[in-house]
Amino acid sequence: MSALRAIVVEGVEIPEQLIAEEAQHHAAATGGEARAAAAHALAIKALLLDRARLLDLTADPETDADGREETTEEALIRVLLEQEVEVTTPTDAECRRVFEAGRSRFVAPELYEASHILLEPAAEGEEGWEDARLAAAAVLETLIPAPGRFGELAKRFSDCPSKSVGGSLGQLRPGDLAPEVEPVLAALQPGEIAPSPVRSRFGWHIFRLDRRVPVRELPFEAVEDGIRADLEGRAWIAAASHYVEDLAAAARLKGVALSLRPEGGVATGALSLGDLLADASGVAERMEAWLDAVDPALADAVRAHVADKDETFASLVRSEIAVFVQSADDEAWTKLISAARDADDPALACVTVILKAKLTPPRQMFTLIKRTR
Repeated sequence: MSALRAIVVEGVEIPEQLIAEEAQHHAAATGGEARAAAAHALAIKALLLDRARLLDLTADPETDADGREETTEEALIRVLLEQEVEVTTPTDAECRRVFEAGRSRFVAPELYEASHILLEPAAEGEEGWEDARLAAAAVLETLIPAPGRFGELAKRFSDCPSKSVGGSLGQLRPGDLAPEVEPVLAALQPGEIAPSPVRSRFGWHIFRLDRRVPVRELPFEAVEDGIRADLEGRAWIAAASHYVEDLAAAARLKGVALSLRPEGGVATGALSLGDLLADASGVAERMEAWLDAVDPALADAVRAHVADKDETFASLVRSEIAVFVQSADDEAWTKLISAARDADDPALACVTVILKAKLTPPRQMFTLIKRTR
């Protein structure tokens, strides 16, 4: 992977090429946000797959209700989370508290039953629509003195399959019908016929409201199972998030726990800078001789730094390694990858970067023009 640029995210070394490809699947306000989301998703996936490998898990892909089959990786992650994430089933008392705290949310929506007679235009254009309107008006004229004939006239004149049941549309909820129809039915009383035909994209309708059931509160027994399922789902999401956070925290302590191959696979035996730096004493003892050979100016800077302090060259190295491993972010670990890659001694090369960050003062920035107010 030395020929490819890579960054570290959650302790996973990821080629930038993979991040660019994954970013296309993440909607975001900016390209930077999409790349950040893609990198995080790739890192978490790698950590989960590596954990499944360590546990020697196997999984058979499942198919969902829409006929979509899991990939092998998706199946492994599912089995891993099922095995490792534990959620306590909510008690009856917990479900009851949720119900009592939000009773207004547990209601049955308004329902209504309606019937119609549909007259479709027999020809295209406004002339066809006008003929259909006139035909609907004629049927309505017949209904005004004899509303009981609605079902009979629906079977005789309606162009909707509902004519076989007297024009009945069955039980409906607000929003089930076209927007132009809803206000008409909302204004009617049960048994009342709309005073004029209503146009929709299907044609001209004559509507009758048959029945209306208002919004009503549901008893606890009717919603208990739904509340319990919702609480379990929320608890599982929280537990899974904590599980992933723990995996990422452990990986970050190693600096680079895993590497992703350019084709997306998780590399085994990945360079773990945290492990290399874990032997702080051994690294520290070798560090002075290394710097004298490869960077004598830095070696002199270290000696000058510790000359007036109660510490030695080796003790400074040990303390700076400890500080770095505990506090370094992904960007800092990414810089160390470049130092470690292709070095004869990756650990010593990394510590050189750490010491330079501490002892080399930041370059001052100057401007040729002094701005005045």
